Amino acid sequence: MAWLNIGQSFITNLMMAGAMIFTVWGWSRGQFTPGDVVLVNSLLMQLFRPLDMLGWVYRSIRQGLIDMEAMFSLLDTPAEVIDKPGAPALEVKRGNVRFEGVHFGYEPEREILKGIDLDIPAGSSLAVVGPSGAGKSTLARLMYRFYDPTAGRILIDGQPIADVAQRSLRSSIGIVPQDTVLFNDTIGYNIAYGRGQASTEDIEQAAKGAAIDDFVKALPQGYESMVGERGLKLSGGEKQRVAIARTLLKNPPILVLDEATSALDSRTEQAIQETLERIARNRTTIIIAHRLSTVVGADRIAVLENGKVAELGTHEELLDKGGLYADLWYRQAAERVLEDAAEAAE
Repeated sequence: MAWLNIGQSFITNLMMAGAMIFTVWGWSRGQFTPGDVVLVNSLLMQLFRPLDMLGWVYRSIRQGLIDMEAMFSLLDTPAEVIDKPGAPALEVKRGNVRFEGVHFGYEPEREILKGIDLDIPAGSSLAVVGPSGAGKSTLARLMYRFYDPTAGRILIDGQPIADVAQRSLRSSIGIVPQDTVLFNDTIGYNIAYGRGQASTEDIEQAAKGAAIDDFVKALPQGYESMVGERGLKLSGGEKQRVAIARTLLKNPPILVLDEATSALDSRTEQAIQETLERIARNRTTIIIAHRLSTVVGADRIAVLENGKVAELGTHEELLDKGGLYADLWYRQAAERVLEDAAEAAE
């Protein structure tokens, strides 16, 4: 590009200089009139102006070819997870979820899950806790079939999810993630993303269930208010409530809460937690959490360590055992005391 611009400028300026020298020389000898000098100059400028566009055209064509190559390379990339031919739709009657001997690793030489066995009865809640890197969020990705287990299987109401259509599977699972993805559009549009053809009444009911309805109505434009790029005009708690409203609108029988309150302050976390507990009623719920105070009310708690279920039981049972869960609980309790003392000092 640089050589093209330099060479083009050198040639055009050289030709312009030569033509002007020739016409001025002819005018001094009386062969040309001043109008001839102006005419030659104007003609050369009109000729060279389109040539100046060559650099921009060349760059645009090259960039377009590069983009096309990348696009076709992406389109030609085979999908890792595909439906089996003639895969039936998932039929969720009760919502029982079961992990049977699930092994998985993002890389063959590094296994994350090493034989997970969990049974979540319909309508109950299971909290999955443990140290960072234990494989908690990986369970949610496997349930959504972003990946397939390397061994074992996951069943919903006795149906292996690897044998059913992905669209029907994902329509049956609602997830409230830690980092809510919002589009640079209206609040109503972002809530409606939970279900394609939702009516205005459905959106308002979902917002009311997520306890964000009063906030939206207080805005000058209501549900037509823009949220900004990635929701920058909303606070962390408000973005989480939009994610909850999406899930309510979707109304799935199975709910996954993937560290939904870990990025919030204590007061907002408590308010969001109450909303989450309300929407989780009568749904099979998997709660993935790092902060143990958010999973005390779960029916059962599974503690993962090194890709295995190290402990399983209720909050009281695990504390009585005095194992890994109790150690994590007392550590976090001590950290909360220090944080409260620091806030009081400020």
